[in-house]
Amino acid sequence: MDAVRLIGVGRRALAQSQDAPDIMREAWQAQALAQAIGSRLALQGPLELRGEARALTEAGARGSGGSVVPVVGAGGIRAAQLTGVGDVPEALRGLGMLLGDVGIALVAVASASFEEGAYWQCMEAIDAADESRDHVLEILRRLPQCEFRPRRPDSVA
Repeated sequence: MDAVRLIGVGRRALAQSQDAPDIMREAWQAQALAQAIGSRLALQGPLELRGEARALTEAGARGSGGSVVPVVGAGGIRAAQLTGVGDVPEALRGLGMLLGDVGIALVAVASASFEEGAYWQCMEAIDAADESRDHVLEILRRLPQCEFRPRRPDSVA
């Protein structure tokens, strides 16, 4: 499934989340998607963006690979369905919005949390979403300066 479509699915799922575990699960899903998109861009994107794309991959991995991994629903890990990043600018704008929405939702969860462990888990997830979003915005900022021609992963740079 294309990145733009997966991001849309994630945004709808986050909007429909009813409680803290659902929101945490969607935050985890968003970070996994950030990791997958960053990885795709690091392999196939312009040489000038590969460092920042790798940083997005690493930030997404930290945000989706914490010590407490939520039980993923019947749909599984959405990022595993990523087949490509067709419209890179649109995908990055959507991912940035999704990560911003995740941060806002997590602030609400943290504010309502009465358990210290849950509060700090939310704070770490907020930091991870913010870091991923910063990398997305930096890639978007630099994208007009690059000529984007996707290359096959098995071709030589």
